[in-house]
Amino acid sequence: MFERFGRLLHRRRKPLLILTVLFAVLSGTYGAGVFGSLTPLGFQDPGSGSERAARIAEKAFPQRTPDAVIIYRDKDRTVDDPSFQQAVVKQVESLPKADVTSYMHYWQTKMPAQVSHDRHATYVALNLHGSSEKAKEDAYEAIKDKIPAPGLETLQGGTVPTGHQASEKIEHDLRTAEIISAPVLFLLLLVVFGSLTAAFLPLIVGVLSILGSMAVLRTIANLTDVSVFSMSLVTILGLAVAIDYGLLIVSRYREELAAGHTGAEAIGRTLATAGRTVMVSGTTVAAALAGLTLFPSTFLKSMSYGGVAAVLLAVLFSLVALPALLAVMGPKVNAFPLRRKKAVKPTAAGEGSWYRFGHGLMRRRWVVVVGAVGLLLTLALPFSKIEFGSINAQQLPSSSEGRQVFDAMENDFDGDAVKSIDSLLLLKSDGTSKEQSAAVQSYAERLGATEGATSARITGIEGTTARVSVTYDGNPVSTHARDLVNRIKEVPAPPGAQAYVGGESAVYDDTLDALGETLPWMLLYIAVMTYLLLFLAFGSVLLPLKAIAMNMLSLTATFGFLVWIFQDGHLNGLLGFDPTGNIEPNMPIMLFALIFGLSMDYEVFLVSRMREQYDKHGDSTEAVATGLRSIGRLVVSAAVLMCVPLAAIGMSDVLTIKLFGVGMVFAVLVDVLVVRILLGTAVMRLLGRAAWWAPGPLARFYDRFGIKETDAPADDTADKPVPVAVG
Repeated sequence: MFERFGRLLHRRRKPLLILTVLFAVLSGTYGAGVFGSLTPLGFQDPGSGSERAARIAEKAFPQRTPDAVIIYRDKDRTVDDPSFQQAVVKQVESLPKADVTSYMHYWQTKMPAQVSHDRHATYVALNLHGSSEKAKEDAYEAIKDKIPAPGLETLQGGTVPTGHQASEKIEHDLRTAEIISAPVLFLLLLVVFGSLTAAFLPLIVGVLSILGSMAVLRTIANLTDVSVFSMSLVTILGLAVAIDYGLLIVSRYREELAAGHTGAEAIGRTLATAGRTVMVSGTTVAAALAGLTLFPSTFLKSMSYGGVAAVLLAVLFSLVALPALLAVMGPKVNAFPLRRKKAVKPTAAGEGSWYRFGHGLMRRRWVVVVGAVGLLLTLALPFSKIEFGSINAQQLPSSSEGRQVFDAMENDFDGDAVKSIDSLLLLKSDGTSKEQSAAVQSYAERLGATEGATSARITGIEGTTARVSVTYDGNPVSTHARDLVNRIKEVPAPPGAQAYVGGESAVYDDTLDALGETLPWMLLYIAVMTYLLLFLAFGSVLLPLKAIAMNMLSLTATFGFLVWIFQDGHLNGLLGFDPTGNIEPNMPIMLFALIFGLSMDYEVFLVSRMREQYDKHGDSTEAVATGLRSIGRLVVSAAVLMCVPLAAIGMSDVLTIKLFGVGMVFAVLVDVLVVRILLGTAVMRLLGRAAWWAPGPLARFYDRFGIKETDAPADDTADKPVPVAVG
């Protein structure tokens, strides 16, 4: 099939290139506005009880947790100075009512907590118009330049301004990462290919993938909420995966040219070998990322949308646009060489450093297995003490206003005056009636007596809705606060009423519950899909199990490394971040799906070549060494190239994005160098011929439908596989 497809591409190469250019122009024009369509945050479960409580509170009461917190400060005047008061009140009251639904300032509430310890600063709480995060951000965008008060230092923070600042910072950091990555990638591709022309080609695939993915994300964002964090995955993954696939296709095409094949034959053979590998690899990565759609949070769904789009478009352009371009270029793909051409003779059996390296690993297989597994388990140890937390302004650098407001509220004011766990009650009748009022009061007393609570009081009654707020000591995302949320949920509501528990602690508890309930289903889905795809690629019942087991070692080592760095704070000075003492729980799940998929990417690259050699000769040891010789250098080159944009995004000042970039660089390098090449080669030798075993019916199924990489043209009948089957 791929052989015929390649020949078709050769015949239709010019129209396909015209369509590719048209696609790039249209998708680039449309996708350029994607940032304006994305929403901040999105880490919560929108169907949870805490979100239901937030919606009830929004309708019945002024929001308890403000959308924006604005700090006004003067180094000379205090809040007791009439001119200070006049400047703040006048500015706040002048804000458009179409965008600001309510506000609370000190001279209105007389709350001491709204004044700083030195009385030189105060904060104003604003609630913004809109029923969604995107609508509130639009309202904030309309007023942000009208908030500063003349003569006063003004800092804008709180949920919406911080999310807006994060979006702007992420957009800036992604552009910086692209600017840094592109020239470095080009120089490395020059080293790999030794040709100026060939070095450009994988970058073209990367650009096409990014432009297409941005257009896809904007389209999806018009239908549902899409988190701004998804752009980091689109930009970096689209570039990295596209370059990997482009590298594989271009390298194989040059091999075919060197072997004397030209024109349609060279394109057909390239698609029949490297093209099949790209399809299997991309499908595996996309399938793993698709598992994120099982989760309810907008963040994980958005990562799935962006990741799947980026990978599938990278596959599409690698299998269509790139071969069409190669067909037009022909031997000119080697134009502008950097090195003088030398006569190239094929590497004979038993020759080559990678071949000797592979045999060396297999001779010392037990030493390699014990050493590699020991190293990975040691790296994984910190993972056992992971602590989860929620996303807040600490994700931003200390120079950002949102972070400065967060720090000021923690250090300069008497705690967060609006911190509480709120129980929203839907009553059976008017809450102001004597019967209902007494029932709500009794309920509040029971909540106040709950273990871990410091007090509870009724903070609002409106029609058939009531709110009881429970105060407590400690961090809102601590285990203590989460336990208190669950104890509050167990307190019976007044007769005939329904209770929904909200507040930051409740959101955190509901988020962890939702992730915990869905995670086993995602793991099962990824395991089944991966097993099926790898069986079709390898024709073995054991190799997919081996790949999945090694993936788990790679993943736990990566998570242990991330806990050691970002939770415990090691190397924070070198990497430039302030440790928060925890990790946002959505991040490990997103990284799990991504790393799992990319690990299988390299597994397919390596083992497909080994399968090809085994099909030819039937010698498992020789197949491993020969396969490693033919593609080992290319796999390491692909891993290094992938790490370039990941490392660039790891320079971001947004902590979540930095964790993503640093974690992915570590995962890719450890997976390729330790897991795939060292451990994988040794384990293949331990398995021997059993590595390729399949029961008789499955062996025949693979022989007919398997996705195999082969040098033979479609009608070749020589060198049939040596079956290892039972039945």
